[in-house]
Amino acid sequence: MFVGICQVDLIIHDAQSLKGKRQVLKAIIERLKNRFNVSAAEVGDNDVWQRSQIGLSVIGNDSRHINSMLDKILNFIELLNLAEVIDHRIEIVNY
Repeated sequence: MFVGICQVDLIIHDAQSLKGKRQVLKAIIERLKNRFNVSAAEVGDNDVWQRSQIGLSVIGNDSRHINSMLDKILNFIELLNLAEVIDHRIEIVNY
């Protein structure tokens, strides 16, 4: 069993308040969950208006598939044009 973990750092250019930031994050996270069936949550920069960190996790039996899926997720986030991906870290753990 392999577990893929990804932390994505985002800039939300249109956010003018924490409420606006939360609306954008909710839209991104819900779309990720619906499209890719991944676990996703905001994990950092909670009180900063225009920055955020999202944590993602994927479980599977092939590390190449997990890595490919996380790459597709990162591309999907960028294609949404709701936030700019400024950094990401991927770790795949074998259990």
